[in-house]
Amino acid sequence: MIAAAFRRWESMLAVALVVAFASFSAISPYFLSVDTLSDATFNFTERALVALPLALLIIAGEIDISVAGIIALASVVMGLAAEQGANTMSLALLGLATGLAAGCVNGALVTLGRVPSIVATIGTMTLFRGIAYAVLGDRVLKNYPASFASFGQGYLAGAVSIELALFIGCAVVFGLLLHGTRWGRAIYAVGANPVATRFSGIAVERYRFALFALTGLASGLAAVLLTSRLGSTRPSIAQGWELEIISIVILGGVSVWGGKGSILGVVLAALVFGLVTFGLGLMNVPGIVMSIFTGALLILVVAVPALVRRR
Repeated sequence: MIAAAFRRWESMLAVALVVAFASFSAISPYFLSVDTLSDATFNFTERALVALPLALLIIAGEIDISVAGIIALASVVMGLAAEQGANTMSLALLGLATGLAAGCVNGALVTLGRVPSIVATIGTMTLFRGIAYAVLGDRVLKNYPASFASFGQGYLAGAVSIELALFIGCAVVFGLLLHGTRWGRAIYAVGANPVATRFSGIAVERYRFALFALTGLASGLAAVLLTSRLGSTRPSIAQGWELEIISIVILGGVSVWGGKGSILGVVLAALVFGLVTFGLGLMNVPGIVMSIFTGALLILVVAVPALVRRR
């Protein structure tokens, strides 16, 4: 029983988290500071918020590579609205609405247009990011109200940031949704065998569309938090986050072939990813080394289970 528990992917992630924490605590004298650990949460929460619904989408057998492009587009919309004098709440709602609309575009292309999701979202990734560059060029938008900074820089209680509290709340909601409801069971069925699921009376395309819309909405939320934390909008905002967010999902044990995965695994993977990248940053490791680490980790996580199954 104990041996079987330790062979679970989530158990291995938990061990990796403990090892990473202990290693960086021994290497850096500043790592165990409450303020330092609080700052470390900003290193992953925005990405992890998008990873939660993206995990559901990948479990359902689809993928969305346009999430970072959606973040850029939503940030540009908020920046332009801020220049026209929009208040804090209006800016947040605009960011969420832009993300939701972009997610619906992806969902429509896949479910109505019958375009493979990887092709559709590569196209919209370029489209959304291209619009951001076309609108802004080299400009930077900074005319945000002072109160807007509270979303990405504020704290709910003590060292618990608003971003971290949002992530914890969303993780609980998504965990209950996926593992404790009929809707969650249908997502697993859609990913495992969409044809049989369709013949059983489940509206497969409706589930897929809803998951694309939900992923877009989460990307809009990430745009609000990231733009608030940075205090500015650039067309290059969240550049390269697609790989990092997908890496968190795959590292969390979600199968790229669909039908398998858990929210607990994604949460643990986000913690491991955030802790390792923050620890490497404390050690002044160059960003290119972190990119190599991310790519190698993604290949390892995909290749090792495949080799184990083959054996």
